[in-house]
Amino acid sequence: PSYAIELGTGDPRMSVVTGTDVPRMVAAGFDGMGGIAKFVQRDDVVLVKANVAFDRPPMLAATTRPEVLHAVVMQCREAGARKVIVADNPINQPASSFFKSGIKQAAEEAGAEIVYPYPSEFEELYIGGETLTTTWPMFYGPFKRATKVIGVAPLKDHNLCHASMTMKNWYGLLGGGRNRFHQDIHGIISDFPHMMKPTLVVLDGTRILTRNGPTGGSLSDVAEGNTLVMGVDMVAVDAYGYDLLRRIRGSGPDTLDYLEQAHARGSG
Repeated sequence: PSYAIELGTGDPRMSVVTGTDVPRMVAAGFDGMGGIAKFVQRDDVVLVKANVAFDRPPMLAATTRPEVLHAVVMQCREAGARKVIVADNPINQPASSFFKSGIKQAAEEAGAEIVYPYPSEFEELYIGGETLTTTWPMFYGPFKRATKVIGVAPLKDHNLCHASMTMKNWYGLLGGGRNRFHQDIHGIISDFPHMMKPTLVVLDGTRILTRNGPTGGSLSDVAEGNTLVMGVDMVAVDAYGYDLLRRIRGSGPDTLDYLEQAHARGSG
């Protein structure tokens, strides 16, 4: 296997690692970004926002790969984090989604605490973006306890916006009837880099759902991507990821509207 790091010189905005050994890939990704200590220090409380949207088994690649999440949590703990929290607001029943996706076991084995989207964890927050400007229930409780935030998202096909990656991952924080925002999905996603300023994002392209996203359902829709992308610039990370998705599945629009909108607004 190869463990090549690209775009990892000086003060990098992004590192790309290829290989098959997930823990080594995650460690190499952090090294390419300047080391885990650059992002997580002793006594930090780190919130890892995974994509656990569906009660799908991990081999279908509709959710964050458990091995990637486990390795990220272990890196944070080895850097001295006092606590690591793993959270998401699934579309399907939360406990079932965390269990069937393998995220519950991976998080607990790595020593992380899982925070489920109980009503007490939501707050009505003002959301100000060019597309989405409203007061809306947000899964905000875990953020109040965190000092650092890392998004860990799978790279996958999406039937509405063509690709779900690190920017789309924050959609899971919306409570209530969030499907009402589907009518302008590209505009909503392009708002997230302005609304969310995570410490770091990780794009899991180790296994890629190439068709029938976001839920998947067939192993024939999944391809080995053997790629992990880390960065502090969500637009750059997702642009790289979308290019990889198009190359692997051999189809798709040349550009994504939400990436173009976010780039035009100077998001990163």
